Amino acid sequence: MQADFVIIGSGSAGSVLASRLSENGKHSVILIEYGGSDAGPFIQMPGALSYPMRMRLYDWGFQSEPEPHLNNRRLATPRGKVIGGSSSINGMVYVRGHAMDFDHWEDSGAKGWSYADILPYFKRMEHWSPNGHGGDPTWRGTSGPLHVTRGPRSNPLFEAFVKAGQQAGFETTDDYNGEKQEGFGPMEHTIHKGVRWSTANAYLKPALKRQNLSLIRAYAEKIEFDGKRATGVRIRRNGRSEVITARRSVVVAASAINSPKLLMLSGIGPAAHLAANGINVVADRKGVGQNLQDHLEVYIQQACTQPITLFKHWNTFGKAIAGAQWLFFKKGLGASNQFESAAFVRSAAGVPYPDIQFHFLPMAIRYDGTAAAEGHGFQAHVGPMRSASRGQISLNSADPFEAPRIKFNYMSDPQDWIDFRHCIRLTRTVFGQAAFDPFRGAEIQPGASVQSDEEIDAFIKEEAESAYHPCGTCKMGAVDDPTAVVGPDCKVIGTEGLYVADSSIFPRITNGNLNAPSIMVGEKAADHILGKTPLPKDHAKPWIHPNWQESDR
Repeated sequence: MQADFVIIGSGSAGSVLASRLSENGKHSVILIEYGGSDAGPFIQMPGALSYPMRMRLYDWGFQSEPEPHLNNRRLATPRGKVIGGSSSINGMVYVRGHAMDFDHWEDSGAKGWSYADILPYFKRMEHWSPNGHGGDPTWRGTSGPLHVTRGPRSNPLFEAFVKAGQQAGFETTDDYNGEKQEGFGPMEHTIHKGVRWSTANAYLKPALKRQNLSLIRAYAEKIEFDGKRATGVRIRRNGRSEVITARRSVVVAASAINSPKLLMLSGIGPAAHLAANGINVVADRKGVGQNLQDHLEVYIQQACTQPITLFKHWNTFGKAIAGAQWLFFKKGLGASNQFESAAFVRSAAGVPYPDIQFHFLPMAIRYDGTAAAEGHGFQAHVGPMRSASRGQISLNSADPFEAPRIKFNYMSDPQDWIDFRHCIRLTRTVFGQAAFDPFRGAEIQPGASVQSDEEIDAFIKEEAESAYHPCGTCKMGAVDDPTAVVGPDCKVIGTEGLYVADSSIFPRITNGNLNAPSIMVGEKAADHILGKTPLPKDHAKPWIHPNWQESDR
């Protein structure tokens, strides 16, 4: 029950860390994961993505506190409680983020995390092949463990969405993860040969063949300290409390929800909050649990006049056929997440890089698989990327088995309302283009009667949902920044032998889905923890619209 490195959490970053820290065979590594096996078809079949995030077997089942600006609704906050963590229950969408996101990280104090610094790590992790469908191989990695692919885009609605964006005056892009993020084009996903390519499949399972890596199924209660040095992790297993000793370092990779919770339970956090819960202070870091960010989105749904959408398969027989095709051949509808076209656009002149994301889906349905529209339809998930609203994670008590208090504080910044109204009206503009003329029926949601700012705001309050991208709660920054939790080396400031490496360290949320940058954090953090020289910088320059100061398109 001891190792050189002890990692808490086998998710998007944790599995990467387990693989990279054990890679050279010189160090012993123990990975702690409370969740169970990822072997079931609900996880491995991409088309079943709506199921695992609703199953307590695979999900921690977190909910936000009542959100005051969203009619006091409690929003679901799914996090993976399974091998592979949230990479085993997410939508499998692969988005690196924009280059300027990471330059902002460095400018805010995370030195060494500019785009030039992190691009080599994206390349190291990727296994990407153009396969004749566009993109620039010079911007992509081709031999990493993480397979990045694209769907067949055989439904004509996928092409209609991209053409409509172009007709509305926006750019198109062959590869939003390459030089040019801005525009309408194909969406990428972490699917390989028809199977969800989680970090468990890409990194952890191959690494577990090594003698120096062990996976322990247990509940992490707290980090043990000798003074300021982290010495191990107290776990609960089979009803008993035990300590796993870390000879060199403890690495927390337990998610933007559970990582700050673990730090606070262990005495690292705002001193007054810890004292109020009867916890002795190891390091007074007021930023722990603060800076919580997420992407909020709405679904704009349109009826389809042709019977070509996924609705025709949304019945017991259709699901059975898709399931059988996947089970026996790993092909068919079950082999895709159905998010096969996307867009990143700018909201206004003077915005230098995209701040709105679209996911397009050839069906009118909620992300969690509920509330399917009665009949054929299509939809766009749309929302702003860089809200100024901030929330926090706090403890309900010192009981490690009690869920933390989660308050996102969505829509608390006045600009959010302006941005969301624009997103909704912009989506209507895209759906109103000639490319959709053969398919467009009546607007299902919000509905044609919802037009004024007040009516749109009421729709947002009742219907906006999380995109499930929480981050920022253990912010990375300069060591003299009182709000930073970890320094640029991912070490927890004010401690020794303790690191955090997951989406909780993001200083600011990135453009798009967070799985890819979370994996990148695991890759880069592993080099810092091992004391290795970072990969050489890659100074490739991203495409920025030449008229960004004059126009939004």
